Amino acid sequence: MVPAVLWGLSLLTLGSWADPAVVVPQDPILVIGSSLTATCSVSPELALRAEDLYWTLNGRRLPWEFSKVLNSTTLAVTLTSLNGSKQQSGDNLVCHGRDGRILAGSCIYVGLPPEKPVNISCWSRNMKDLTCTWAPGSEGETYLHTSYTLKYKLRWYGRDNTCMEYHTMGPYSCHIPKDLAFFTPYEIWVEATNRLGSATSDTITLDILDVVTTDPPLDVRITRIGDLEDQLFVHWSSPPALKDFLFQAKYQIRYRVEDSTEWKVVDDMGNQTSCRLAGLKSGTVYFVQVRCNPFGIYGSRKAGIWSDWSNPTAASTPRSERLTGVCDPKSREQNSTLRRELKQFFGWVKKHAFGCSNLSIKLYDQWRVWLQKSHKTRNQVLPGDKL
Repeated sequence: MVPAVLWGLSLLTLGSWADPAVVVPQDPILVIGSSLTATCSVSPELALRAEDLYWTLNGRRLPWEFSKVLNSTTLAVTLTSLNGSKQQSGDNLVCHGRDGRILAGSCIYVGLPPEKPVNISCWSRNMKDLTCTWAPGSEGETYLHTSYTLKYKLRWYGRDNTCMEYHTMGPYSCHIPKDLAFFTPYEIWVEATNRLGSATSDTITLDILDVVTTDPPLDVRITRIGDLEDQLFVHWSSPPALKDFLFQAKYQIRYRVEDSTEWKVVDDMGNQTSCRLAGLKSGTVYFVQVRCNPFGIYGSRKAGIWSDWSNPTAASTPRSERLTGVCDPKSREQNSTLRRELKQFFGWVKKHAFGCSNLSIKLYDQWRVWLQKSHKTRNQVLPGDKL
């Protein structure tokens, strides 16, 4: 246990009593686990005795056994093994008269010194700015107001610069809006300071061209592919912000059915701006989103940073159309054999044409068109039959 902080009455200046009472110490700053002894001395003009006084902490009356009468006008209180402050502005220790009147008070700040910030991450949107985020350290909470300052400078020359726009992407973030240099690495670090001390993060080094992200792709459109029941065609436009820069882009697409929260992701898009989704359910609404990753900007060898997902775009696959009728037993038996064979073929093609793969797509399309035409020209399928 940290030894008690005992403040003697000698600290009081009793020459004149501008206030009805004085609490000592004023606004102490303590580490968690410390103990504190404070005193409340009332003006002799109040005709109050120490026995008439009591203490509250954050509005809650403290038990009398925490207190000790030092003389006729002075009451002490001892608090041990203090926990972190309930609020960053400090805990309120207040001395009251017997009628509940507030005579004097003090703020107690109990917490921890900051740890060095960690996990600094930065990105540049369209090569126009730089945003950085960080974490406050392994312990996180210090129970005291802790200020963070992000600083940066060019690696081999230049002076320290201080970021000015904080909390743009959460409580631990800062935005540098302009005046950034290309082709020269930056050194970036974060300083944390509170009433109990300060700490500085490790320094990271980055080139703006290596941490570029961009806006989501625009004009995402979904169209049907003829009458094919299990396919949709998705097309989008490249983000316009980077059109004047030498860069490559790769895309990622994800989709889900209307009544589900589970997304399926297609990773192998490359730099194409369209995709055929196959293996879908007929008569079903799908939501689709696309995002972009710019890389290779001015020859950078680092992987870019994925953009946000585009706004969801919805479309539905065609419903399955099947005619019903009556057939003789022989014809039904023949059709059953045909359906079994086609089911096997369908399963093979569906397996190899999932997502945006181009494998056997042409053969698959030919078979599906033939199959749908055969359904419309034959009335030999009984109700309830399925392929």
